[in-house]
Amino acid sequence: MGIVIAIDGPAGAGKSTVARGLAGALGATYLDSGAMYRCVALAALRAGAGLDDGVELGRIAADLDVSFADGEVLLDGETVTAEIRAPEVSAAASRVSVHPEVRAAMVARQRALVAAGDWVVEGRDIGTVVVPDADLKVFLTAAPDERARRRAADTGEDVAAVAAAQSERDRRDTERAHGALRAAPEAVELDTTGEPASRVVERIIEIASRRGVLA
Repeated sequence: MGIVIAIDGPAGAGKSTVARGLAGALGATYLDSGAMYRCVALAALRAGAGLDDGVELGRIAADLDVSFADGEVLLDGETVTAEIRAPEVSAAASRVSVHPEVRAAMVARQRALVAAGDWVVEGRDIGTVVVPDADLKVFLTAAPDERARRRAADTGEDVAAVAAAQSERDRRDTERAHGALRAAPEAVELDTTGEPASRVVERIIEIASRRGVLA
């Protein structure tokens, strides 16, 4: 097994940008676990599946072929990078991800992917559930208003609407029974408020170097 760096945190904390930049700087592979749940949500919406039916959603998740290539997300061979970022898919992803059947299928796939090579993996339960033995665990946070502004800039939605949805999503993510959003006890917590992503990447590399992860 190579080096695995886990980056967790709530929506809008900068996980994707930082993880992608860190992977590029280290020559590692970037794995967006959230994109995998979004693919389940997209497939469920296309199939007309009930978003509260964990058994059916678990079957859908287990049958999906999700892969990453050249910065694109592929679902059963179809590029869906933009489609899975649509607001309705984001909302559905938050609902389907609470089901233990879905999480079991996705965690198994994520663990299989990172079993070899160097990886930077981001999500909400990477350091606590998916790769509890990661070489370095980082938990990113940011002020709620800044998180909402970042998400709104990405989606084009109203900031107030994003803030309201973000609050509800945080509640679901932190209260769910399986894979709840929380920092691992040994995780390094970094507040990204007002920080450019490039500086956060530098800080993580400094920490990894001091701890011998990159030696």
